Amino acid sequence: MDILIHMIAKHINEFSKNAHSYDDYTSLQREVAHYLISRIDSQPKKILDLGCGSGAVFKNITWEIEHFTGVDNALKMCELHPTCKDVEIICEDFEEPTLFETLNPPYDLLISSSALQWARDIEALISQLALTCKEGAFAIFTDKTFETIYAMSGQSTFLPNATALIKLFENYFTCKHETKIFRLFFEDNLSKFRYIKKSGVSGGEKRLSIAQTKAIIQNYPHDYLEFEVLFVWGVSKMFQKVNKI
Repeated sequence: MDILIHMIAKHINEFSKNAHSYDDYTSLQREVAHYLISRIDSQPKKILDLGCGSGAVFKNITWEIEHFTGVDNALKMCELHPTCKDVEIICEDFEEPTLFETLNPPYDLLISSSALQWARDIEALISQLALTCKEGAFAIFTDKTFETIYAMSGQSTFLPNATALIKLFENYFTCKHETKIFRLFFEDNLSKFRYIKKSGVSGGEKRLSIAQTKAIIQNYPHDYLEFEVLFVWGVSKMFQKVNKI
């Protein structure tokens, strides 16, 4: 069973493979997107969503928009995203250098919910985002996610640390932030690990032996899985500087 998160490419394959069952296993991601958008005070008309998936962000927008661009490199997820004349979906890696050459900045809002934790070079990406938007809104799963599983396995997480992320964002955005702990409860331990696999957060790499996996499933001490999410909302310092606002 795939338990621990590790390889980005394998993560993408996992999302695509489970795309049609994805919405059944992503109540938390939907809750995160709803909370992220509910704290946006402005009503941006031109929006760029990185890691748009099947549309959790778009489905929570309650105001009138002029254009929405979603980017995700899992094709089957893109195919599930709502479409209309004001919506453009690009199937591409959001760290692909040529992506931003094809976009049409500046965006009133650049938003990313439950996606930036997969970035290979998150500081370089954040600096690029700050040049692309007036405002940003971000929700990122951090290293306290699946904390018990990692402790039991002896494996280390690649997920970013919330404090370090805040410092990075403050270099490029005048921002406010909030860290929230979420718990998802399950009837049994097998259901927990089935959730991890089906929700797409598994990296797709089998890093533990069958015996180790069974031991964690049998001995996991809680009736919940824990998640930590960093929320950031801010105005781009780079956009202000370039436009002398």
